[in-house]
Amino acid sequence: MSHNTKIAIIGTGFSGLGMGIKLKEAGYHDFVILEQSDDIGGTWHENHYPGCACDVQSALYSFSFEQNPNWSRRFAQQPEIQAYLKHCAEKYGLMQHICFNTHVAGARYDEARASWTVETCDSPKLWAYMRELGVKPGDKLDRSDEALPEFQSFRADIVVSGMGGLSTPAYPDIKGLESFTGKSFHSQDWDHGYDLRGKRVAVIGTGASAIQFVPEVAKRAARLDLYQRTPPWIMPKPDRAIRWWESALFRRLPQTLNAYRQSIYWLLEGRVLGFVGNPQILKLGELQARRHIRNQISDPALRKKVTPEFHFGCKRVLISNNYYPALARDNVNMLTVGIRQVRGNVIVDNTGREREVDCLIYGTGFKAQEPIPAGMIFGRDGQDLLDAWQEGAEAYKGSVIAGFPNFFMLMGPNTGLGHSSMVYMIESQIQYVLDAIRQMDHNGWKSVEVKEQAQSHYNARIHSKLSGSVWHTGCQSWYVNENGKNTTLWPGFTWQFRQQTRQFDARRYHCEAGTAAVGDAAAAI
Repeated sequence: MSHNTKIAIIGTGFSGLGMGIKLKEAGYHDFVILEQSDDIGGTWHENHYPGCACDVQSALYSFSFEQNPNWSRRFAQQPEIQAYLKHCAEKYGLMQHICFNTHVAGARYDEARASWTVETCDSPKLWAYMRELGVKPGDKLDRSDEALPEFQSFRADIVVSGMGGLSTPAYPDIKGLESFTGKSFHSQDWDHGYDLRGKRVAVIGTGASAIQFVPEVAKRAARLDLYQRTPPWIMPKPDRAIRWWESALFRRLPQTLNAYRQSIYWLLEGRVLGFVGNPQILKLGELQARRHIRNQISDPALRKKVTPEFHFGCKRVLISNNYYPALARDNVNMLTVGIRQVRGNVIVDNTGREREVDCLIYGTGFKAQEPIPAGMIFGRDGQDLLDAWQEGAEAYKGSVIAGFPNFFMLMGPNTGLGHSSMVYMIESQIQYVLDAIRQMDHNGWKSVEVKEQAQSHYNARIHSKLSGSVWHTGCQSWYVNENGKNTTLWPGFTWQFRQQTRQFDARRYHCEAGTAAVGDAAAAI
């Protein structure tokens, strides 16, 4: 990628594809979509571990403008979701805009030109370099190293990040981990060529990914040691195959599919009353989760290990029908004592007991508090985005950041959900960004930058609402950073967020037209 463009979009997940589709519908064709992988799908391409599936019903976890009557299950699995996204890219003519195997190494705002200089390189070459040096995703690169692959740059008037908040893998900080001599990989980088049959496997972590792949690993491994720090609350998964006549009805009468989608949406919206309104409402969910444990685990000692001590909903509530039965298998050991160190192919727990393992799998999730790596996005005066976020990530409406003109984020800070479909939030943000671009063109603005006061007031309101939520009832979770700031979740109904993002509110921005900056842009509209 070397030619200049009006709009550069990063990523081909729901965010990037949705943004591209709506740009084309609005008559914008001068844009590129930069994808570091060799295929479409974002997280649904990167995450392909056994058992990978969505925990939101498929009918809702899809674009509202491209509803799919052909889902095979209520909760679709990874291959089907990726196939759906590829279908969307092809149907809406996005393939010609996508640059595959293109890693975005950085983007820097040029104040004189009111545009962004985006730097890219060949992804496979970069990953080969990182493997050789043992550099992990998200680590800062030594740009003086001549062994790095060649970088190219181009200019874009606007940059839209569709990277998502859960895209950079997190690894545990354990003494001697780098000395492990067996096979190891993160759940996001699953090695399907490695045969787990007959192997001694250790899994670190019991989060959303682990509860999906652990049952599959347990079927194959000779022994599975599962290292748990904190047990999650898990609910039964109301999953089943979609019946043939249901699919036929959805195809023949699309309005029935939309009605089904709406029924799911409003059912899930009701959960907000417990998460944000009155956490005591969630006691009903806790009772159901405790019953789920009793129904699926007979061993009292194992029941105790998997029963959380924190308030239901404080951490992400998971759904599974096969996780607890997998833990009860004779070849599975649930270990809660923690890991002291790793020596060669031996894991030493905090009691001093040693266990030899052949394969180590990281189910340790992602760097949710660092959705964009350091050294990647530089705004006014060369400020690194992570330096602007020293107290924790924040944005105005989860979409724009003071000091970073013409830069938009989809799935940015405080847009995450604990109760419904992120696709709904993404579509809301896409509408906001699209309206911003339209107003920029209509008014001849070279740049738009949210005012610091608007951003600070917005976030003060957000965190005021969050302070009384279930997510601040005492547990430690990836929702909250080390300063106690919840940087990830939206504290309200999703329809409220859609109301806020329905139209670009230019009066909250510094809008630059030509060489003159307009302090209050409302008068120019």
